[in-house]
Amino acid sequence: MKKNNLLNQAPSVLNIGIDGFNGSVTAGGGTLTSLDWQPPGNADPELAWQLAQLMGDERIEAANAQACNRIINARPIWEDMALRADGVIPELKGSRLLLHAGPPVNWRDMCGPMHGAMVGAVLYEGWASSESEATQMLKSGQIDFAQCHDFNAVGPMTGIISASMPLIQVRNTSHANVAYCTLNEGIGKCLRFGANGAEVIARLKWFESVLAPILKAAVRHTEGGVDLKAIQSQALLMGDEVHSRNAASTALFFMQVAPALAAQPYLDSDHVRQTLDFIAKNSQFFLNFSMASCKAIMDAAHGIAFSTVVTATARNGTETGLRVSGMGREWFTAKSDLPKGLFFPGFKQEDACPDIGDSAITETAGFGGCSFAASPALTLLAGGTVIDAVRYSKEMYEITVTKNPALSLPALDFAGAPCGIDVRKVVDTGIRPVVTTGIAHKDAGVGQIGAGVVRVPMAAYSKALTAIATKFNS
Repeated sequence: MKKNNLLNQAPSVLNIGIDGFNGSVTAGGGTLTSLDWQPPGNADPELAWQLAQLMGDERIEAANAQACNRIINARPIWEDMALRADGVIPELKGSRLLLHAGPPVNWRDMCGPMHGAMVGAVLYEGWASSESEATQMLKSGQIDFAQCHDFNAVGPMTGIISASMPLIQVRNTSHANVAYCTLNEGIGKCLRFGANGAEVIARLKWFESVLAPILKAAVRHTEGGVDLKAIQSQALLMGDEVHSRNAASTALFFMQVAPALAAQPYLDSDHVRQTLDFIAKNSQFFLNFSMASCKAIMDAAHGIAFSTVVTATARNGTETGLRVSGMGREWFTAKSDLPKGLFFPGFKQEDACPDIGDSAITETAGFGGCSFAASPALTLLAGGTVIDAVRYSKEMYEITVTKNPALSLPALDFAGAPCGIDVRKVVDTGIRPVVTTGIAHKDAGVGQIGAGVVRVPMAAYSKALTAIATKFNS
């Protein structure tokens, strides 16, 4: 009798990846629990075989441990302001070269904001006297383009760097490498979003004449420079993830700069006031320092033979590209996804530009999406819930090599942030790295229209893994 009762009970089914039988289970009164799962290798047999050949390789394990050791032990110090980019990037001197965010892209394939920012940079440098003249110069090949990452630099959103722009200069004293980034323009109409009007150019000229020289005076008056990793680590304990939210890190930075300036009475007092006022009113001011810090950290982990750790994730508004420690300067690219999140009033998903900017360098160093659990307040801007923020960080543990004890996440019992995104683990699990990001309008000059999250395209990881398998097993 007991046996017959069991046979008559509706089934309880745990479904792993195949949904074709779901209807028959629920139609019969059964209960169904589906797991979000897919076979390794993105369900591609050849890719799965390449993956299997790389898993457990002692050469890779040792190389990845070395890469993560360099990340964990990095000490990025803000040591100076370069008052002109061509003073530290020689290729910009006397040339008509513009650096941009992301992997390589030509004029024809650039997104709207990138076009607008390129035009703005040409006007800013005085190479053209009108927008139409600048556009013609860009279209006709009179201006050269290259990616920031190839010049030890990074730039937010469009990421444009031209010869006259001041740059933040950061030295990783643990590895003796240097990284650069532009200064943060604030919100609204900015060059990084593709705006190029008179007010945008005027602000950039003010950076040259006032902001950069005052910041240079501040850092030069700070013995040993400013320890950016210390600010980033402390900010994680104060509600930032140090990519899309920088309220705490900007406040900590302000606390470093203000006393250094107050101690120098010979400085122009009005210029000091303007500088401090600009920083105080721009809660994202520290973002560019965070990016330069992370670039200095990750460049030290690059170039390790047999390492499968990602050392750069960069987007140009058309494609997203990866660089892998053991694969030299090669980019592995795929079409950028559209960020998902919350939009400012009057804007919607259809207005969004595909993912753009070098700022995902923060995720590669363990901040941003990896540390989303540290920033519950960011969910109010980017959408989702605090539970989602914690889940994102936990997911990133599944695709990273280790934890960084220097970056504590309070919501996860002060566990170290995920450290060292491993190409193999991404392809094995199907978990794509999550990036916290601002959302730009697809048209030039409109600016930021929201904030949210985006996933790095799996196709870029699949290409990287195939190239790794070919090189490492040859």
